[in-house]
Amino acid sequence: MNSQAAIAHLQQEATIRPLLTKIEMPDFTPSGRIYYDLLESIVSQQLSVKVADVIFKRFLSLFPDNYPHPDSVVAIEFEKLRSVGLSGQKASYLQNVAKFAIENDLEKIDWASMHDDEILSFLIQIKGVGKWTVQMLLMFSLGRPDIFPVDDLGIQQGMQRLFNIEEQNPRLLKIRMTELAEPWRPWRTVACRYLWRWKDS
Repeated sequence: MNSQAAIAHLQQEATIRPLLTKIEMPDFTPSGRIYYDLLESIVSQQLSVKVADVIFKRFLSLFPDNYPHPDSVVAIEFEKLRSVGLSGQKASYLQNVAKFAIENDLEKIDWASMHDDEILSFLIQIKGVGKWTVQMLLMFSLGRPDIFPVDDLGIQQGMQRLFNIEEQNPRLLKIRMTELAEPWRPWRTVACRYLWRWKDS
């Protein structure tokens, strides 16, 4: 996704230009696995990466081929899901995703034919899946180039630091962030990847 076109465009923006030279950004290949990545994202909510990884591996081990096919996730006993370290709420959300996958043949959808907003409206119908989760899928599972997750805490902190924003009102902060990110179109995903990495460094 770190295409020459994206970098060339972002280098025209004086504020983010220094990040492009300071930060070494490894490229990545979108997974394309919406169903699988939805399950993993639910497991990882509000957990450290390390703990989430352990629990997700335990979850996968519940299934014969280490793959949580939708019909198997729906059929499995609820307490078995709980036994791998999942809360009752997360176990319920995982089964919601699996039911939705069966009802909508989720693993065979041609995502390339759908716009970002269509995918967002489609997937947030699942109880337990919110806007932020779908935006992460759009960015990292589908490699969509122009996603701006304004609700992401890391992006908020990064932009506050980069632009010296002192606004404390959450609604006004998001409006300001959206305005400042407007020149990054149509490569806001790439800009956000640099912003996350810069903030963490």
